[in-house]
Amino acid sequence: MKNRSWLLISLLLAASAAHAQLYRWVGPDGKITYSDTPPPSSARQVEKKDVPSGPSTSGLPYELAQAVKTSPVTLYTTTQCAPCEDARTMLKTRGIPYTEKTVVTNDDIAKLKQIAGDQQLPFLTVGSRKQKGFDSNTWDGMLNAAGYPQSNRLPPDYRNPPPESAAQKAKPAAAVAPAAADRPGDALPDTPPPAGNAPPGFRF
Repeated sequence: MKNRSWLLISLLLAASAAHAQLYRWVGPDGKITYSDTPPPSSARQVEKKDVPSGPSTSGLPYELAQAVKTSPVTLYTTTQCAPCEDARTMLKTRGIPYTEKTVVTNDDIAKLKQIAGDQQLPFLTVGSRKQKGFDSNTWDGMLNAAGYPQSNRLPPDYRNPPPESAAQKAKPAAAVAPAAADRPGDALPDTPPPAGNAPPGFRF
C-alpha cells in the first residue's frame, strides 16, 4: 500500500506541474485523497505540500534549472497561427523549457484576457514579464534578462510538458483505500512535525 501511495503522489505531481500546491486528506469514509484542489470542510488530517510549477528541472544544467525555477516560461498559442508556430520553433531552437497553453474555447479566451488584457497571440510570460505578439529580438532579450543560456543546453531526451488548455480545470481528486497506518485517528508514520504554522510535509 505504501508503494501505491508513492506512485500516486508521483503521478499527481507530474500531472500538476502547473499548480503550486498538492493536498492530502482523510475523508469521512476513511479514504486517503490526493488532489491539487483544497479539501472539503469535512476532511481530516489535511496536509498541504508546495510543488514546483512549470516544466521539470530534473537533469538540466544548473544555470538553466535556476532560470526555470525563478522565471518559468509559458507560451499561449492557438490553431492556424503562423506566428505561434514561429514562437514555438524559436523556444525549441534556443532550448527553453516551457509550458504551452492553447487558446481555443471561449473559456480559454476569457482566461487569456484575464492574464494578457486582450486576445493577441502568441503571448509569452517569462516569470512576471509579459509580451504580446512574436518578436524574436524582444523575446531573446526577455530570456537573457531572466538568466536563460543563449545557446541550447537541453539534454537530448528532454521533453516539454504536453500543451494544455489555457482554461484547463483542476483534475478530479484520486482516492485510495487507507493503509493500516493511515486510518482515521492514526498518526502518519515518519511525518516530520510542521515548522511554525507550516503544514506537515509529504513523505517523498
